[in-house]
Amino acid sequence: MKNTYFDLIDQSYYFPQEGFDIKNGYLTFYGLSLQYLIEKHGTPFRLMYLPRIEDQIKRVKNLFNRAIKKTGYEGSYNYCYCTKCNHFAPVVKTALKQGVNLETSSSYDIDLILQLLAEGDVEKDIKLVHNGYKTDSYLDKIIQLHEIGFTNSITVLDSMTELQRIRDRMKKRKLTTKIKLGIRMAINEEPQSAYYTSRLGISPDKILDFYKTELAKDKNVELLMLHFFIDSGIKDNLYYWGEFQKGMKLYAELKKVCKSLNAINFGGGFPIRNNLGFDYDYEDMIKQIVKNLKSVCDEEDIDHPDIYTEFGKYTVGESGAIIFSVIEQKQQNDAELWYMVDNSLMNTIPDAWSILEKFILLPINKWDNEYTRVNIGGISCDHSDYYNSEDMNQEVHLPRYSSKDKEPLYIGFFHTGAYQDSISGYGGIKHCLIPSPKYILVDRDEKGNYYDTVYSEEQKVDHMLKILGYDTEKERIIQESQKAATKKARVK
Repeated sequence: MKNTYFDLIDQSYYFPQEGFDIKNGYLTFYGLSLQYLIEKHGTPFRLMYLPRIEDQIKRVKNLFNRAIKKTGYEGSYNYCYCTKCNHFAPVVKTALKQGVNLETSSSYDIDLILQLLAEGDVEKDIKLVHNGYKTDSYLDKIIQLHEIGFTNSITVLDSMTELQRIRDRMKKRKLTTKIKLGIRMAINEEPQSAYYTSRLGISPDKILDFYKTELAKDKNVELLMLHFFIDSGIKDNLYYWGEFQKGMKLYAELKKVCKSLNAINFGGGFPIRNNLGFDYDYEDMIKQIVKNLKSVCDEEDIDHPDIYTEFGKYTVGESGAIIFSVIEQKQQNDAELWYMVDNSLMNTIPDAWSILEKFILLPINKWDNEYTRVNIGGISCDHSDYYNSEDMNQEVHLPRYSSKDKEPLYIGFFHTGAYQDSISGYGGIKHCLIPSPKYILVDRDEKGNYYDTVYSEEQKVDHMLKILGYDTEKERIIQESQKAATKKARVK
């Protein structure tokens, strides 16, 4: 009996499922023909399917608004997109079209916002949440936003020393506008080994006194928000709800002495699908957040705060994919079969080796072939440039194929839209000087038809050499001289 790859998937998971289906023997991604893109652009390439960003934002905004209405919650909901997850203009602008606010993490994020303002993509009344440690440059640019009229800019204090540095800048630049502030509460992180208190934020046992002795006496600042960030994300477990209750207890204590406080920011996002068996009840989790928040506020007899969330990975993660060709298979021993792909996995999906992140891995073609267990290898010379079942609690199976086949095996890593380009540095210098692959954007027109555009071609050698400080003009002259010498030799 022939055990095909399709049989393996069909017996193991609910399939087809959202985003993945088979048409004419080839995998489709949200109905998009990957075969068409491969034939048109070749491999490797990075793909961003922009409509998925819109769908993700709409779903969560609707679920929060429905939960607010159903429970009688009196605060509003504000969706913030974390630019750090994917800074590319088409991605950020797609999110902005859905009415999101923005969360910043560094000085250059402010330059990005000013550029969006210049291009007409944001207005000055957009809500901005400034997180992260505040360098002098970061604070200077936040002050600049206030000077030019951004009225909803909230600076979240990551350290108590940031307050005095803000005061110094306000005085130096004679800023009369009040600075809106938030406070980030340090939480107990949950690593694999043991609990520890996060280096980020201010210790919760110091926040109330900090407000009373410093913030309450300063007429130039106004505390609006309490922020707490759970690095492992919003999950229905004892750890998350324990930290949630600590945050709400602190919020209630602050609210009773600070009338201006009116917002709570739940940092740490929703999970995204990293395997075909993924199961997460977004609707129920949102209901529980709103319900618990309302219950605490009613018990403490305080107003319901506005809810802010900062969704980066959730917003863009499921829109991304990276497509490779298998260029060779190597049977190193009886147990180790390697499929070598046409780029570096370390460079294109660095989360896979740096933090053992899992992604959905599927073949594009040959679903009717028998399957086998394999390791996926990149073409760099580093021993870490691979993807297999090690420490991932899953084995990698892909279709068998023959090197004599007219069509190679194509494979894709899916839901790679967050962080990969930021961590690897798209277009910069990569390990072994392996170039960043072609970057393709796919969108829908008003009639619902797909269209693809090349955002950037595969990185060129001249670009990399120039970054490294080489004189590419001299290299060009040498190449032309060599061509001329070759041509002359042929003539003789």
